Amino acid sequence: MTLAHARLPAEHALPDLAAASRGLYIGGQWVPSDTGGSIPVVDPSTEAVLAHVPDAGPDEVAKAVEAAASATPLWRDTPPRKRSEILRRCFELMVERAEMLAQLISMENGKALKDARGEVAYAAEFFRWNAEEAVRISGEFALAPAGANRIIVDYQPIGICLLITPWNFPAAMATRKIAPALAAGCTVILKPASETPLTAYALAALYEEAGVPAGVVNVLTTSDPGSMSAAILADPRVRKLSFTGSTGVGRALLAEASKHVISCSMELGGNAPFIVFDDADLEAALDGAMVAKMRNAGEACTAANRIFVQDGIYDAFAAALTRRMQALTIGAGASDKTDCGPMITRKAVEKISRLVDDARQRGARALCGGEASDGTGFFYPPTVLVDVDRDSLMAREEIFGPVAPLYRFTHEDEVIDLANDTEYGLAAYIYTRDVGRGLRVCSRIEAGMIGLNRGLVSDPAAPFGGVKQSGLGREGGQHHGIAEFMEAKYIATSF
Repeated sequence: MTLAHARLPAEHALPDLAAASRGLYIGGQWVPSDTGGSIPVVDPSTEAVLAHVPDAGPDEVAKAVEAAASATPLWRDTPPRKRSEILRRCFELMVERAEMLAQLISMENGKALKDARGEVAYAAEFFRWNAEEAVRISGEFALAPAGANRIIVDYQPIGICLLITPWNFPAAMATRKIAPALAAGCTVILKPASETPLTAYALAALYEEAGVPAGVVNVLTTSDPGSMSAAILADPRVRKLSFTGSTGVGRALLAEASKHVISCSMELGGNAPFIVFDDADLEAALDGAMVAKMRNAGEACTAANRIFVQDGIYDAFAAALTRRMQALTIGAGASDKTDCGPMITRKAVEKISRLVDDARQRGARALCGGEASDGTGFFYPPTVLVDVDRDSLMAREEIFGPVAPLYRFTHEDEVIDLANDTEYGLAAYIYTRDVGRGLRVCSRIEAGMIGLNRGLVSDPAAPFGGVKQSGLGREGGQHHGIAEFMEAKYIATSF
């Protein structure tokens, strides 16, 4: 592997960090924190502080809820076509500012610039898709089976929504929630991850420019997310919580929301199996593995966490995957040469090291990588492990890094049992030339999303979500995403 130059390409203008950190975004205004506190935003590539964002206190939290409540009647009653046009404009502005947004993501997240560009394109698509869906929200009309009355079902916006997003996809995880909420006629309070808040604030300014009315979208950053979430959820005007993050935090939020009987959508952790059968197209499987494992340097809930390879193809797959991983260039996110950027924090590197060390102590061998990088930045090299014990910690915990552990299997039933032997059920990947086998295995795998001979499943037009401890509800897809932000109202009438 090689080290990329850390400097931003000269032809690319730097994002305006001061503009992206000028204050909390409440009611269409940029306001400071009454507490005077701030949160440093660190570049994972250099460990330098890029900017400071305000640390919201109780007063700002109350103001954000009030702003969302004040904006609700106007936005709820805005014609669907008008909402659609505003969402379409958000999409257009994101496309116009794509390079700036990608650079901003790379700087605060460490994501390779090519991955950041892909994220911006993906994030923008949620606005285009939901702009189209906003005008297609329909109700139901039917004759009751007894013939005594008509059944009318109307779908109405659920109300104020608290949206909590993670650091690994700071643009896409926000737009995947904001776009359908706005399409449904809801107002929102977004709490982005404190590690990557600059993208959320840059997008807030973009929404304003696109015509989103004041108070419809509010953005708060905090160093005490538990207290902020509890305060917002305690307000009876708040009726929806949508969270993307770890299963542990999701459980805590569900418990808090249950106190107030608030509707919840949860996109939580994953432990995705990547299954390669002997009859698979080896090159296609390798292509898919590199996408499923190394997208965002492995820092994705859909990342291939356990790679199961059948006996007959195991050695060839391991050798070829190692060659590909060794060829990746490690470096600063904001460089066109980088394939694998840094991890988000030092703590993340320490976790990966702990999992790799445990696997090696149990007999695993590293064909490449396997040791954290020295020096500045939170880097961990692309790593391939073979002979991984099925009881290793990484078989149970999300790695969230560029480590590919390979497990050998013999029979179809065996690998299905292994794949399902986890509390998670978000994504899975299957490679085989036998279509019958592929569909048969898909039907038996316990996951909300499956890539059959594909290493990428995410699509704004498809329902995203998991089963078991991987979450509740779906985001995206035809009607699925908007439905999470609407309530069905039944009207019985005779005429």
